[in-house]
Parts: sequence; structure tokens; C-alpha cells
Amino acid sequence: MNESDQSRADLDWRDGAIPVSRRFDDPYFSLNGGLDETRHVFLAGNNLPERLRTGFHVAELGFGTGLNLLALAQIATVPVRFTSFEAFPMDVDELARAHAAFPELSELSAQLRLGWPDRRFQVGMVQAHVIQADARQALPDWQDKADAWFLDGFSPAKNPELWGEDLMAEVARHTAPDGTFATYTAAGHVRRALAASGFEVVRASGFAGKRHMSRGRLAAHLGNA
Repeated sequence: MNESDQSRADLDWRDGAIPVSRRFDDPYFSLNGGLDETRHVFLAGNNLPERLRTGFHVAELGFGTGLNLLALAQIATVPVRFTSFEAFPMDVDELARAHAAFPELSELSAQLRLGWPDRRFQVGMVQAHVIQADARQALPDWQDKADAWFLDGFSPAKNPELWGEDLMAEVARHTAPDGTFATYTAAGHVRRALAASGFEVVRASGFAGKRHMSRGRLAAHLGNA
């Protein structure tokens, strides 16, 4: 495998439509309805769209197919920002194949793919920037803060590097006052790492057959530090 292969997504396709990472043996979106899961976990989990305002900044660990960005763009009625960290990006043809599962997002997904080669693009009212890098290396040097985080790496059991204590501490350090996070996982070590980093962490009802997810807010004294 050459260097370019090592930095790309390595995919199988389940039922011809659902991308599954060979590297992490995990699907990119829920088999029970990826868009509905995104709305439940990442949008509602961060109290969106209620909190959106001009300049609101969402950051994400794990861009994947861009489904979370597309769902955000569908509800954004004011200009907002979005930054995502992705170590193994899909190519544009793979994105198109994945996006075909969500025809209601077709106009927005076309905008995403048009700007994909530059990794900076506009989708609806969202100005997006995808940083192609390992978040453990890139996030400490990131010169910005997010109002809301989508923590959407592959399963902590299969991709533990994206859920470690050091990285969760960087997430907290790059969170604005009153900033929040949401994630589909309720793994105890992930919740403990986020709590140790300063988030007030709660378990909430998960999507479909999943009992729990996690969400939280940065403790006030840290957010205003």
C-alpha cells in the first residue's frame, strides 16, 4: 500500500449503499437510518437548531461521508461555521455513492462534492473546512474554539485513538464558553475522559435500539477561563 492509499478511506459496501471501513470494521452511518440518527444524536444532542446564530461554530471528530454537515446545513438559516478533522477521507466518487442513500439532501451533497477537492467549501449557509489529519496531532495546534462538538469517530472499541483522555482534553480546551458536545457512544471510559476534561456529562436516550448516548456542556468556570 503506497502513501496515498494509507491516507484514504478503505471501504466495503453493505447492500451496495452503506460504506463500511475495512480499517475499523465499522459502518459510516446507522443501518437503522443514518440521517435520523444524526438528527437525534448530533443536532438534538447539541440543542440545534435552537442555539444557532450567525458565526456559530460546530467542530467534529470524524467527517466520514459528511452526513452530519449535510444535516446541519439542512437546518441552518444563518451563516455558521463547521470544522471537521478526518484522517482517512473518501474520494468524491465514494462520497457520491454514499450520498445517494439520502436523496432529500441531494442539492446540499452536490455542493459538498463540488468543493471537496479544496477541503474548504460552502454547503447551504455553512462554511465548511475539513482538516485532513490525525486529530491527535492537528487539534492541539488548532487556533479556534467550537460552540458545539460532534464526536463521531468509529466505535471506541475499534478506534480507541479518537477517544483517548488526551484528545478529549483538547476537545475541552477548544470549546467556547457554554459549549457542548454530543456523541452516539455511552462508553464509560469516554464519559469519564470528558468529565475529567471539564464537561458536565449526562447520558441520554440513544437512537433506535441503542439504549444510551452521551451529551454535555463545558463547566462554566472552565469555559470562562
